[in-house]
Amino acid sequence: MTCSMEEARTKGIMKIGYACKLIGVPNTNTKSCTLKSATSERLSELIEHNIGALNNAIDYNIDNNIKLFRISSDIIPFGSSEINQVKWWEIFSQELDSIGKKIKESNMRVSVHPGQYTVLNSNNEDVVKKAVDDLIYHTRILDSLKVNCNHKMVLHIGGAYDDKKKAIQRFMDNYSLLEDNVKKRLVIENDDKIYNIEEVLDIGIKLDMPVIFDNLHHEINRPDNPMDEKYWIDQCKNTWKREDGPQKVHYSQQAKDKKTGSHSDFIGIEKFLDFLEGLERNDIDIMLEVKDKNLSCIKCINCTDPNLRINALEKEWSKYKYTILEHSHIAYLKMRNLLKDKEEFNPVLFYTILENGLEKDRDTGSFENAALHVWGYFKNKASEKERNDFFKQIERFKKQEIGINIVKNNLRKLTEKYKESYLLNSYYFDL
Repeated sequence: MTCSMEEARTKGIMKIGYACKLIGVPNTNTKSCTLKSATSERLSELIEHNIGALNNAIDYNIDNNIKLFRISSDIIPFGSSEINQVKWWEIFSQELDSIGKKIKESNMRVSVHPGQYTVLNSNNEDVVKKAVDDLIYHTRILDSLKVNCNHKMVLHIGGAYDDKKKAIQRFMDNYSLLEDNVKKRLVIENDDKIYNIEEVLDIGIKLDMPVIFDNLHHEINRPDNPMDEKYWIDQCKNTWKREDGPQKVHYSQQAKDKKTGSHSDFIGIEKFLDFLEGLERNDIDIMLEVKDKNLSCIKCINCTDPNLRINALEKEWSKYKYTILEHSHIAYLKMRNLLKDKEEFNPVLFYTILENGLEKDRDTGSFENAALHVWGYFKNKASEKERNDFFKQIERFKKQEIGINIVKNNLRKLTEKYKESYLLNSYYFDL
């Protein structure tokens, strides 16, 4: 695909986005199958479903003003394998073209990120061949959407294989063998174990390719050079040419009490805002890598939107309300009081209360309290049997005979049966 400088011209400033999976958004999950059942017919069915799921995800992003999104590698099952003989880029060309138009018209920027087994610098020729095939597959996803070359494919350098200098040279040699349409999409990032940002920058400069700075990887795997985070981010900016689009970074936070490098359940908003302030610029796109995906993305967008209105926070509260009640009655009451003032509202305080609430451990009493509040939507609708079943489950839960998931699954079924839109749009069943 041709990527002209005019096509790559972007509008606006910083975009904040998330990766792949959506939380609390129906009909956006991808499906796959086992190798044994991967017939062309079955693969075609799954691909059709997954392209539909991608379309729904893009619609959600547009509705929520999300301008940065990583497309899942799983959209095409066995996408880079010889097992998959389906010419999906031809069969579903109209659907992909339609999605691509939505992306372009909304000024969204999408990307892909091949996984840990795509190792271009391997000392095993078969692994390298599979890596090249996987890069071709991921490039085909973006090309099929007909988006220009500021929509990128992110790759790690790979392993060290007991000789990092030779491994780096092997990466550069194998990179030179790639087709131009793959090279134009490819960007590289620092990792948390082997290749630090100084080494990746050196590779990027030599190959004339953009470099992504990953803050958490940098915290874990720093170069000997003592320069601060801003210095390295600014150095990376120099590798992004006009046709590549705005510089992009990856941002995440360390999960508490988990192994080093694990992503947090949510983005702590105050720490994120400190990171933004340290950049001293807004001509940069930030991909969040976090467990709650789109939820933290909306949080960060709302807290950086100078034109935010209180109805955006009220919409957020309607989604989190019963989840917070399940964690902390105190946080629940604080939030209700905060939102009473329609003129003076503080999005950072709003999300700080949410975060503090979500970090509280749930217990039998808080689970029961939230479930009873949710049951209130059905008390005048449910049948006598449904009423008896619910309260029997509550009693069994209190006696620790069953888990809360059984109670919540029953409430979910009632929500779907009686089409309670307030609950259907909440995160009560997802968090």
